[in-house]
Amino acid sequence: MAKVDYKQQFKHLYSGRVDRPVVVQVPKMNFISINGRGDPNTSQAYHDAIQTLYPVAYAIKFTSKLSYGHDFSVMPLEGLWWTEDMADFDPQDKSNWLWTAMIMQPDVVTEELFNQAVQKVAEKHAPASLAKLRFTAYDEGRAAQVLYVGPYAAEGPTIQNLHSFIKQQGGRLDETTKHHHEIYLGDPRRSDPAKLKSIIRQPF
Repeated sequence: MAKVDYKQQFKHLYSGRVDRPVVVQVPKMNFISINGRGDPNTSQAYHDAIQTLYPVAYAIKFTSKLSYGHDFSVMPLEGLWWTEDMADFDPQDKSNWLWTAMIMQPDVVTEELFNQAVQKVAEKHAPASLAKLRFTAYDEGRAAQVLYVGPYAAEGPTIQNLHSFIKQQGGRLDETTKHHHEIYLGDPRRSDPAKLKSIIRQPF
C-alpha cells in the first residue's frame, strides 16, 4: 500500500517562492475545521481547536488505511482569518479576528469515515472542541499566494506586498467572504521561528 502525499499532488498550492506572488485557482476541497474568534496567541479556544484537529486528522488517516486501504500523509494545519469589517483587519492587532482552523482531507475521506474517526477520538480522550468540529467543503477559487519564511509576528510586510500584487492584477480586497488564508508548513514547536515556512494566500 503506497502512502499518498497530497502536498505533492497539489504542489502548486502547498509550495512557492519567497517574495514571488503567483495567482492560483484553488479547487473545492474538503476540510475538518473549527470556527472561533480572538488572538490565536492568547485564545484558549484556538488552542483547544488545534488540540482537537490533530487527533481527529490522525484518526481519519489510520481508519482510512486500516479499514479502506487508502494511506496518506496528514496535511498541514491551515487557517482562515478575517474581521467583520475587513477595513479593520490588522496583522498587528488580532484581538477582533475571526478564524477557522482546519486540515485538508483528500477525496477518499467521506463523512462516514470522518464520523468513525470522531467516535474513536471521543472514546479515548474527547478533546475540548470535539463538538465544534465540522467536515465541510471550501471552494476558494481564484487567489494570490506567496511563500513566507520567518516568525508569524513579522508577516505584515509580506501580506502588504501580496495585497499590492492583487491590486496590480485588478483584484479587490473588500469582499468579506474572501478570507486571508495561511498554510503552516512548519511546526512552531520544533522549528526556529526564523525558519518557519508558511503559504500566505488571499482569494480575490
